[in-house]
Amino acid sequence: MRIAVFDSGAGGLSVLSHARRVLPDAEFLFFADCDHVPYGTKSVEAVCGFVREGLHFLVEEQRADAVLIACNTATSAAADEMRQRYDLPIIGMEPAVKKALAHDDTHRVLVVATPITVQGEKLHQLIAAQRAGHLVDLLALPRLVEFAEQQEFVSPRVEEYLCSALQSFDLAAYSALVLGCTHFNYFKDTLRKLLPPTVRLVDGTEETVEELARRVGIPMAAAGARKAYCQFFISKRPVTDTDILVRMECYLQRAEEMARIV
Repeated sequence: MRIAVFDSGAGGLSVLSHARRVLPDAEFLFFADCDHVPYGTKSVEAVCGFVREGLHFLVEEQRADAVLIACNTATSAAADEMRQRYDLPIIGMEPAVKKALAHDDTHRVLVVATPITVQGEKLHQLIAAQRAGHLVDLLALPRLVEFAEQQEFVSPRVEEYLCSALQSFDLAAYSALVLGCTHFNYFKDTLRKLLPPTVRLVDGTEETVEELARRVGIPMAAAGARKAYCQFFISKRPVTDTDILVRMECYLQRAEEMARIV
């Protein structure tokens, strides 16, 4: 079973990290579209074009059996079109609003994401389906993607940016902060430092991988030391450079560390 994991850049590695540990018998292809990152500040039309090109490569040329779009922005902009185009499982990432509200449906929830996701119809439909428009607030954090791509995870600049963005919210009134971009998973330690202890950090990584496993019919294993094989691509180019592979491994290691923070 060849499973392609597609992302605009390095954010999807946070999802791949979990998927490789609970689906160790699968074969993964990871596609980081670094030629076009970030997606979140571009037009929907441009993002759709990038996703079409990437999935053509993964499905038509690399013969993937299933695709996980590990990018909330790409899911919002292009997942429906890709599902019409290809007759295979295509699983997308959506902000885990339902998960956050299931834990506490009386306090407010703050969803942080890219501008395209925040403005997109898909997220607003998701919130409306939960009948939670009166409880959910949205905040775009485009620079966090840039920090992640630079591997600047913990720094005064990151902390200052987040403090400035969050200062207009009465955080004591919130029960959860939903990470609506896979790049944001790398900043859980800084966010945990800035948020009240009553505010949970919520992402949809585990649920998305569970849905992937269900759709492709592969039983999940308990996360252990054994990890599935993965071939890496940067915008269709196979990654063979040792420095780039080491850089990707740094993302994967940080993702494992951040997964323990809630």
